[in-house]
Order: sequence, then structure tokens, then C-alpha cells
Amino acid sequence: MSVDILAIGVHPDDVELSCSGTLLKHIALGKTAGILDLTLGELGTRGSAEIRTQEAMASAKILGVSFREQLTMADGFFENNESHIKQIITVLRKHQPSIVLCNAVSDRHPDHGRAAKLIADACFYSGLSKIETSINGNQQQAWRPKAVYHYIQDQYIHPDFVIDVSEVADTKRKAIMAFSSQFFDPRSSEPQTPISSPEFLESLFAKMSIWGRAIEVKYAEGFTVNRYPGVNNLFDLR
Repeated sequence: MSVDILAIGVHPDDVELSCSGTLLKHIALGKTAGILDLTLGELGTRGSAEIRTQEAMASAKILGVSFREQLTMADGFFENNESHIKQIITVLRKHQPSIVLCNAVSDRHPDHGRAAKLIADACFYSGLSKIETSINGNQQQAWRPKAVYHYIQDQYIHPDFVIDVSEVADTKRKAIMAFSSQFFDPRSSEPQTPISSPEFLESLFAKMSIWGRAIEVKYAEGFTVNRYPGVNNLFDLR
């Protein structure tokens, strides 16, 4: 199944926290989207890999994505090497996305920046026909996404562009809260973490509010890009 947008996160909730509003907006516009998790988030303080997978699939239903796939790279210990690049290439060639959204180029969690480089490299190498990959014995054709955009995560990075997600913010919140093992739940007896307090979600939406204010909307999501983005005319800009 090919999709217009493939959102990739190293941990199962990265996409929900950072760019799920953008996915929701484009799905509402008739575009198709899928999600790829590189790891199962097994090193997380709260929950388990099995619980997080259940939560990830529940969130995918809320978002209305065409699919959610999960690789089993080692949380915390994956590397930017041939094996991991080819795993991502296989998914890229299978679903042939025009746009890839992926982890922040740098962040508090070291996995995020490392995943950003791994995914960006895989997107480039996926277009090289001499790198061979296959599914069920069938050779895949080379495919390179037209654009790779990095969403912004915990640490503040000045965005290169922002997208108005005001109308889908409530659904984004529901998709995040599908990960009940990770985020604020007054009934939970799990250890407290930097992301399990109610203040964490408040800060997330406050950041979205700041980006939204710049374009005179309530909420926006920010992205960076390694090459400068282009527009058809000045009136495309807000």
C-alpha cells in the first residue's frame, strides 16, 4: 500500500506527540498516511513493549492512518548501519511515501537525534537501485521520498515552517492519551517520569500555541528541513 505521508518515530509515541496533528489534517484533506515505529520502546520506565504496542495500535485507529508497522530495533542501542538502513529502506520501497516525517535532529533523548540521521540516510539510499532489498523473495524497486521533514520534540528548536493544526488538536490529545502507560494517569502506580506529569502535556500544547500565534491560529506543529523549502508564490505563506 502506497501512502502520501509516512511518519517515522524511534519510539511508539514520538509521532503522536510531535506530528499527529499534521497527519490528522492531511488525512482530512484526502491524503493517505502511515506510521512506522523503529523500536517497541522497551526501555521506557513505565509500561512494557507489549503494552506500548497495544497503545500504539489503539492510537493509530484514532488517527485514522492506513497502517502502523513496527520494527524491532534495540531501544537505546540501535545504530546507523547497513542492517538498520536496509530495514527502513524495505518499508520505504513497500509504501512509497512522497513525504517522510521523522525525529528531531537533536533532542534531550539521544535516540531522537540518532534516529533522525538514520532515517534521513535511509531515505536517500532508498533511491539507489544498486542497493537491493526484497519482500517475500520479490525484488523491490528503488524509491526516494520527495521530501524529509523533521518534527520537533522535547527541546525547543526554531522551526523552518509550521502547520496549522488547530481544528484537530482535540483528536491529537486523544491519540496521545491512548498511551495511558506513559502519560498522566492519576490511577497509575507506575514511577513518575519527566513525561508522566500533567504539566508535560500543558507544556506540549503551550509550545504548539506559541507556533500557532506566529501565524495567527490557535495551535501549530513545527518542522525543520535540511534543504530550504520552496513555495509557488508569496501568497502561499502565512
